[in-house]
Amino acid sequence: MPGVTGWAQVNQGHVTGVDQAALKLALDRYYLARLSPWLDLLIVAKTVPVLLSGAGR
Repeated sequence: MPGVTGWAQVNQGHVTGVDQAALKLALDRYYLARLSPWLDLLIVAKTVPVLLSGAGR
């Protein structure tokens, strides 16, 4: 389910190359294979500091 953030976004961030895109896809596949409320909470926990600091711009 697409959204504002995700496992790949909090672990990789913005990608510019094919190699980085392949890693981001691997992170998305990791998330899909291990769906859980705990993983979702970890994503939220990693997202909040970025939102508060503005580091994701």
